[in-house]
Amino acid sequence: MAQQEQPPVIGKSFQELLTKEIDLVDRDPKKINEEVVQVDFEDVIAEPDGIHSFDGVWRTSNTVFTVTKYWCYRLLSALLGAPLALIWGFLFACLSFCHIWAVVPCVKSYLIEVQCVSRFYALCVATFCDPVFEALGKVFSGIRVALRKEV
Repeated sequence: MAQQEQPPVIGKSFQELLTKEIDLVDRDPKKINEEVVQVDFEDVIAEPDGIHSFDGVWRTSNTVFTVTKYWCYRLLSALLGAPLALIWGFLFACLSFCHIWAVVPCVKSYLIEVQCVSRFYALCVATFCDPVFEALGKVFSGIRVALRKEV
């Protein structure tokens, strides 16, 4: 049974088409920043036993740190997120282009050209080196080492 073609999407914006698969809840599904940037108040500021500030100062410091970190990140990502995404998108597009159109063809070409040399090298090793090392192996196979401890 032949499958019918899906009708074109009508009424969706370009941005909705590009972002339809983005999970807005789990924004690090591959866990690439799990250990790197998780910095909480307790990771930066800690008071050892025996020396504590006032409880109110501790609570206020915790709140100020957390709110500042949260809003500073939001403002920086709002201001610089899209321009940096543009730069990173351009960079990775250039890297992909170079890899696809330059690196892989060069490596494939090199492997093709080296294949005849590697066959000749393997033939030389099998012809000249293998008999020498087999003979040396037979000569040294008769050596026995005994370790004695004298009192």
